[in-house]
Amino acid sequence: MGSRELIVEGPVIKVGDNIDTDVIIPARYLVYTDPSILAKHAMEPLIPNFFEKASKGVILVAGRGFGMGSSREQAAIALKAAGVKAVLAESFARIFYRNAINNGLPVLVVPGVSKEVNDGDFVRVNVSTGEVIINNGQKLLRARPITGMALEILISGGLLEYIKSRGVSGNT
Repeated sequence: MGSRELIVEGPVIKVGDNIDTDVIIPARYLVYTDPSILAKHAMEPLIPNFFEKASKGVILVAGRGFGMGSSREQAAIALKAAGVKAVLAESFARIFYRNAINNGLPVLVVPGVSKEVNDGDFVRVNVSTGEVIINNGQKLLRARPITGMALEILISGGLLEYIKSRGVSGNT
């Protein structure tokens, strides 16, 4: 597979530390499985108009502990379906991080991101190298890049698509 790249870009919506999965997608919406319904309620307790703000494609920037709390896969699905192209944070809850990768949502640990990036900034992220360019080069940050199988899963659009692309079926 070699050196494939994944680049995402967009305006920033910034949130703080310790954003838990109940803020990302409140429990009362977990009865739904349709990503388009989940998307409409993403981040609702914190940013009531998040769906409208995110729908054209955004980069979500957060502090420490993003995705903590319940291990609900719907959190990553809701963000991606709402228009979040990537989440950049100081740190992630482990289960949220892996759920995001499995659902095709790039999540990068970026030291200093919560201090260096502001709401409304424009960010270009090279997921495969970890390069984060802010406002067309005004600032450059380095994330921990996503490589190997995790990168291939993201490029495929998620774990299910990755498995399908490899010709593996459940009927073996």
